[in-house]
Formats: sequence, C-alpha cells, structure tokens
Amino acid sequence: MYGWGWRSYVSAAERQRKARKAIAKMMKKGEKVSPVNLEGKALAKTFWGRAWCDHLESFSDFENRLPRGRSYVRNGLVVHLYADKGRIEALVQGSSLYKVKIEIKRLDSKKWKSIIRNCSGQIGSVIDLLQGRFSSGVMRIITDKYRGLFPLPNEISLNCSCPDWADMCKHVAAVLYGVGNRLDHEPELLFKLRKVDHMELMKKARFRAPVSRSTKSNVIKNKNLSEIFGIDIAVGRKGARKEKKTQKKLKK
Repeated sequence: MYGWGWRSYVSAAERQRKARKAIAKMMKKGEKVSPVNLEGKALAKTFWGRAWCDHLESFSDFENRLPRGRSYVRNGLVVHLYADKGRIEALVQGSSLYKVKIEIKRLDSKKWKSIIRNCSGQIGSVIDLLQGRFSSGVMRIITDKYRGLFPLPNEISLNCSCPDWADMCKHVAAVLYGVGNRLDHEPELLFKLRKVDHMELMKKARFRAPVSRSTKSNVIKNKNLSEIFGIDIAVGRKGARKEKKTQKKLKK
C-alpha cells in the first residue's frame, strides 16, 4: 500500500486471475459460490434485468458512479452474489477481495396496494395469464420510476470494505449491475428484495374480458408465467387441451 492507504494498481488480467483463484478456494472449502457470469457483453438481456439497470441509471445520484462497475462485471470480478429479502451480499475482486453489503427497504404498503389496485383488470383473460402475456400497462405500473417496485436511491443502503470513501464505489456498482443480470434468470428476486409477495399480486388481479388485438400486439410474448415469476401453475382441463393443440401445431 502507499499514499493515503490506497493499494497499488492491479491489472484487469491479474484481477481476473485472483477472482478465479478466490472462487476455486471457496469451492474447495465447500462454500456455496454464486459468481455473476455474463452471456456475451450485455449486462442484462431481459425486460426485468434491463429495467433494473435503466432505473438505477435514471437517477443523478447513481448515473456518474455506476459506469465504474461495468468493466468489473464484464471481467467476471463479482466472485459471489447472494440476494434475498431486502439484502444483497457479495464478494468483488479488486486489488483485494472486497465484501459488499446492500440493504433495500421494504416497499411501502400503500405503494404496494396501489400497484395491486392499478394492475387489477390489466390481465385480459385466464389464457393470457397462463401464457404469461402481460400487457404493457402492467409493466409500466410495476416499473414506474417513483411508484413502481424498483427502489429509490434513499431506499438503498450501500457498504463496501474497500478504502474508497464514496458510498457507491466501483465494487458496489458492479454488484448492482450483477443484480440486473440475476433478474434475467430470477425475476421473482425483485419482489423478494422489496419484501412483497408476487403471488398476492397474481391472486388479487381481477380477470376481465379478453384483450383486444391492439393490446395483444403490445405484450410480452413467448414467456410462460413460471419463467417470469418462478412459480408453478396448474393448468385447467380446457387450458391443458388448448395447450396440447398449440404444441401439436407448432411441431407440424
């Protein structure tokens, strides 16, 4: 170390080597390791992952600091990331292996009730629900900058063991982008982080008349509900017969 306690510069290649070594060491000890591995250069590819990253970047508090973490994620330096109800814990390889802790406040109950109320009737029919075709209106409600599910800057507490004085150092930024990548595969994680039950949203959303053609053209397609929310849903007899017919047509 030198100067004001800062460590000497370590190249990206050396950090990557150290990251691989750290992962191997943890695995050898029998510890559960969950690194962030990107598929390609995109930090997030799905609606949920991109929406998370776009939301954070939309605030001036974060927009100037977040970019510092992009290369860390792309270089595979987020060695481990664990997220559950209201908290995120991670290990990021920099000059040393740093511990990152992030806490996210529970979604305000009034805001949650408003989201449920506003989503009511937005799902056109049971078939649309089972096939996971959510209207763009529902997605706008869920991802609204101030009234949606995503946390505001003052609802996020950041902490890193590195010597950087800033609340959001590059290691924290890397972890936040890592969460966006996690949402690509685990969209239900967003609800866990805000400590709300996604099943409550589904149960209280009222089914109404089938959506019009114009609405159907503006929905998220090719995703079933299990993939979107990470849940298993039993399809009724009529729904099952229709699904089998659809699969037969696709095979032809």
